[in-house]
Order: sequence, then C-alpha cells, then structure tokens
Amino acid sequence: MIEKSAWKINGFLALFVGIILIPVAVLGFINESIGLGIISILAAILICSSIIVVQPNQAQVITFFGRYIGSVTASGFWMITPFSMRTKVSLRVSNFNSKTLKVNDVLGNPVEIAAVVVFRVVDTAKAIFDVTNYEQFVEIQSETALRHVATKYPYDSYGEEGLSLRGSADVVAEELTRELRERLSLAGVEVMEARLTHLAYATEIASAMLQRQQASAILAARQIIVDGAVGMVQMALLRLEEDGILELDQERKVAMINNLLVAIISERGAQPILNTSTLY
Repeated sequence: MIEKSAWKINGFLALFVGIILIPVAVLGFINESIGLGIISILAAILICSSIIVVQPNQAQVITFFGRYIGSVTASGFWMITPFSMRTKVSLRVSNFNSKTLKVNDVLGNPVEIAAVVVFRVVDTAKAIFDVTNYEQFVEIQSETALRHVATKYPYDSYGEEGLSLRGSADVVAEELTRELRERLSLAGVEVMEARLTHLAYATEIASAMLQRQQASAILAARQIIVDGAVGMVQMALLRLEEDGILELDQERKVAMINNLLVAIISERGAQPILNTSTLY
C-alpha cells in the first residue's frame, strides 16, 4: 500500500448544492413530479452524507466497497466519494514509553533497560492496511529493537576503550533510532528520536556490581596517588643532590624513598620519629 490523495471537493459548495436540492424536491412533490422530488431529496441526502470534517494534523483514509481510493490529509470541510467508508488517523507526534525490560548485556550481565520513542504516521495507507494495529506494532517492535541493541554492548566499560550502554548513550540512541526506522517503515511510521530513559543492573547483581565499581574507582585513585608520589620523591631526591644538602649512600636513599612514599600515600597523617642522637 502507498498513500495517495482521495478525490474531494469543497464541502461548503457541496452543502450549498444539497440545500438547493431540498426546495427543488419540495417543488417536485407540489407539482406532482414525484420522480424529480425523489431524485432531488436522495441527491441532497447523498451529498450531505458525503461531507467530512478533517481536523488539523489528522487524516481520513477512504475506502469504497473494500477498495482503497485515497486519503484526505488536508484539514478542512470536504465532500468525498459517496458511499465510502472513512477511518481517522492521527498525524500528531506521539511518545511511546517502553516497559522496563530485563535483558542480558553482551557480557551476560542482567540489566534493566527502558526507552522512549518519538514517532508519527507519515503514510496513512500503510498504517491502516499493512499492519493490524500500528500503535501496537510500534510498541512490540520498539521493545524488540531495544532488546536487540542492549545485547550488543556491555553495561559499562570500566575505564577500558570501547562502547557501553552507560558511557555511550548517544551512540546507543542513534543505533536504536536507526533500527526502529527500519522496522517501523513497514507501518508507515517515522521514528524521530529514541533514547534510553532507564538503565540499571538487575537487583540480583546490583550490590556485587556496585562493589566492583567502587573497587575500580579506588584502584584508579590509588594509581593516580602512586604516580604522583613517585614523581614527588624523584623531585625531592634530585633537589637534594643538586643543592648538595645531603650525600646519601644507596641504603639511606632507599630508606628515604620508603619513608617519603609511606608519608605521601598513607591515608592517615604520618607520625614522624625524630632521631636526636646516635650511639656511635
């Protein structure tokens, strides 16, 4: 099915003709011209019953004895083909909020995910005749596409290179939108945008994954602290040697490095021990 324009004329003109036919029918009955009166009154009824009102951002799909003859998408007051059936279709932009689905990511971890899909009907013929219920079709295909996209990425990359559901939201949204456009083009529906609205680990592994995230954060912070501490120790030793303040042998240099690293990296304040004298 491909949408096409249905035959129509100005409804006000048709209404005017229908009103004119009523006195013609009355005159026919008065002058005992019963045939003219019957034809005139039937024509007036037929014209008036063929008048429709199309609201803004609305369309009406017209069928004539089971055959699709076109759609009226222009808003206004129109007369269409007599004896035809009309089906209203909204052309407004609509939102669909999917249910919270439980799926496994590419690593097999169960995650909860949901999305919102912004769509509108662009081909009324496909929306009415190619699928049973285009709104239900959008709902089912949106959840199917969301499941498929969610299984292609891990929940989180944990600092490694690569895409993830949590760290690459824009990329995931673009792929979800692209896949939905391919799936819903059959129903004459255009997907304008699709984005994730909910993303979390499933309850059965949420606590374990939280501990993993905390451990990863602690490890990353420790790495930064250690790198900074090593740099500070190197600068301190280099400064002492350049200024000639101390001349340390290898054993004392190792001891100083150890003390400086402990003092810098330790989570608690260092407690210095002062050596005021020596036995020898």
